[in-house]
Amino acid sequence: MGAGRRTDAELLAAHVSGDRYAFEELVNRYHRQLRRLAYLTSRHDDDADDAVQDALLSAHRTAASFRYDSAVSSWLYRIVVNACLDRLRRAKAQPAAAPYDADLGHLRDPVGDPAHRVDTAIVVERALLMLPVEQRAAIVAVDMQGYTVAETAQLLGVAEGTVKSRCARGRAKLARSLRYFDPDDRQHAPSAVRRADHT
Repeated sequence: MGAGRRTDAELLAAHVSGDRYAFEELVNRYHRQLRRLAYLTSRHDDDADDAVQDALLSAHRTAASFRYDSAVSSWLYRIVVNACLDRLRRAKAQPAAAPYDADLGHLRDPVGDPAHRVDTAIVVERALLMLPVEQRAAIVAVDMQGYTVAETAQLLGVAEGTVKSRCARGRAKLARSLRYFDPDDRQHAPSAVRRADHT
């Protein structure tokens, strides 16, 4: 970390103390990841943008209540996912067809040649976006964001068994969508796909 660069926790504390620029600096660090998370947990781009805006307004207002018992980034991710789910529940949204121009972001797998990684990520992204939003949200939280089943249940406001069943159904659908991959190449697929065959 370079000299003078404040940590996330320091920026949040500075914001609470009245620093007008601290929150903007914090958001700039994570905006792309937050937008990506919202996109994967929303039906449309516009919904994702609105959810991120709602989430950041909420984070700005409630920053003083943050207890520093987890990473600031995790706190932001949770707020974004909650904002997305609130919008989905209000709209009674249905799963949408996957767009073909998605920014692959962190779904790119670090193993193998670049062309193979991009091809794999495109297919995985399309398959993920075809899942019902409830299953997609559970998989995003558990397999992509690393939350435990218990944490995800609390995040989504459902029972742990519901999270497990949503993940299992979603992973099974992902596995079926990706059957055409050569078995020898499955080692290059992202972890959420590999785990689908073991649930």
